[in-house]
Amino acid sequence: MRLLSHRPVSSSSSFSLRSHTVHVLLVFLFLYLLLVQYARMRCFRDPTSLFFDPNRGYRPAYSTVRAEQANAFIDKANSDAAAHKLPQGSHKVAEEKKLEHEKSPGLCVGVASIAREGARYFKTTVGTVLADLSETERADIHLILFIAHTDPTRHPAYSERWLHELADTVLLYDPDEVDIEHIRGLETDQHAKVSGREKGLFDYAYLLKACYAVNASYVVMLEDDIVALDEWYHRTRDALRIAERQTAAMGASKWLYLRLFYTEEFLGWNIEEWPIYLFCSLIVIATLAVLLLGTRHYLLIPSTTTRRRFLTNETIFLLCGVCTPLLIALFFAAGRVTMLPIPPGVHDMPRFGCCSQGLVFPRSRVPDLLAWYESRRIGYVDMLTEEYADLNGEIRWALTPSVLQHVGRKSSKADDYTTRPKYHLSVAERLWNFAFETNDAKAARWGLFSEVLVLYIMFELSI
Repeated sequence: MRLLSHRPVSSSSSFSLRSHTVHVLLVFLFLYLLLVQYARMRCFRDPTSLFFDPNRGYRPAYSTVRAEQANAFIDKANSDAAAHKLPQGSHKVAEEKKLEHEKSPGLCVGVASIAREGARYFKTTVGTVLADLSETERADIHLILFIAHTDPTRHPAYSERWLHELADTVLLYDPDEVDIEHIRGLETDQHAKVSGREKGLFDYAYLLKACYAVNASYVVMLEDDIVALDEWYHRTRDALRIAERQTAAMGASKWLYLRLFYTEEFLGWNIEEWPIYLFCSLIVIATLAVLLLGTRHYLLIPSTTTRRRFLTNETIFLLCGVCTPLLIALFFAAGRVTMLPIPPGVHDMPRFGCCSQGLVFPRSRVPDLLAWYESRRIGYVDMLTEEYADLNGEIRWALTPSVLQHVGRKSSKADDYTTRPKYHLSVAERLWNFAFETNDAKAARWGLFSEVLVLYIMFELSI
């Protein structure tokens, strides 16, 4: 009786093959659990991640160091300042510190502030903006600090020396330019949300107009509850040059703003893009399957036993049908900010850029914005600015990493909790740039600046 050339695999061989597949699965699960644990440790600051930990993610680190440096700077300014006689009736004070440059400054930095019950952020904001600037850098900035009260003495900073010592202009409401009684009515209106939206927009436009009059090339509008990186000036200056070049490279003649702050919370996986994610995932699985089948057929030594031992159908199915989908799921669970971060530099950000904590406008665009704000009269500055940009197809740049952090967890808009607060935090508390807190206080001054310098050189070479 002749023996068949292809005998069925014995039960012992079948058991060995199944054991090999189980072994592969166990090894994968062990490594997968290590990856999950690593993701838990690595992604706790990523608000787009399944492993995000709000208790640690919202914890200030670098911003606390900067606040301490700012307060020390303000204390020194107070101690060095001579007795300062407060103004009577003028809407601009510190007249001796008005613009005296032979040429216009490069930046007009405007900060509007109102008193907040139980919280003070204003002087820390000013301190972080001015601390560490050289004399040349300070001379390139015209700083306008706007006390947005009809009675400025209601603001605690107005009676402090540092305000008048450090500002180039302390801006107050000018009775000859504004309806003081109407503004006073907005301050005392019981309908806080409506009146707050009107007054907030009016104050922003009033300060923007004052900065426009300074004739600086760019207007930097900051809210009074931010902390600035110690190299914010250099980064912003470099970013403005790059923004101008990139705008020209796009064939455009103008752009609307450069964003200095955004929160990563809105930069996650977009549900409307799920077909793209599914398609890419299937491509990955299909590619792996083709590679494994091709490897088994062409590259392994021509031994049926060897092929069965290392790349059986069961093993290929395990790798493509179980292991790879689990890895893809972990990829998405780790968060978009972690897995597909925005590289350092200046990037177009037409969507998901929030909010108005720090925006730089070319001076030429200010009249357009003022006309738009005045035509709308009521609304949130950030939403109205985005609406204007969408209607007119404007270019909106954003600087990465952010050079500002929003620390005003007590909102000037009173209670801003939603009906179902996320993480039990208010809207103001969630306006947070998570990457900002990873800055190294010791290395930031030179290390981060060198990164921007390298990026700028690479950009110059590329064009």
